[in-house]
Amino acid sequence: MIHPRAELHPTVQVGAYAVIGERVKVGPGTVIGHHAVIDGWTEIGARNQIFPGAAIGLEPQDLKYDGAVSLVQIGDDNLIREYVTINRATGAGEATIIGNNNLLMAYVHVGHNCLIEDRVTQATSGTGFCYGHGLVCLLE
Repeated sequence: MIHPRAELHPTVQVGAYAVIGERVKVGPGTVIGHHAVIDGWTEIGARNQIFPGAAIGLEPQDLKYDGAVSLVQIGDDNLIREYVTINRATGAGEATIIGNNNLLMAYVHVGHNCLIEDRVTQATSGTGFCYGHGLVCLLE
């Protein structure tokens, strides 16, 4: 189900039973798998692959959250695998940010206000979580 006010580039592919909310914007060439949920104030760039069951842009899991308008911003060329969760930020105007060319493996959780920079691979074996206000970057 795609909300009529959602902004999807004409080349976006959406799988069966995916839910895309009113304030979502998705860039060219992005593929959204079946049963994915993308909601809230979420902006997704170009050529991302979002696999089945991902939940992106839902309210943060933070008791301080008061309903403020907060964001998820996702860059280009990311692989967001099955059942990944990416929550919005807590405060008004704040963002949870995913950069470019990242691999978030199945079941990774990206909590409120996290920043994942570019070219990061995040797995779930004990380190697959970026808790509130976390930073994950590629160390070269």
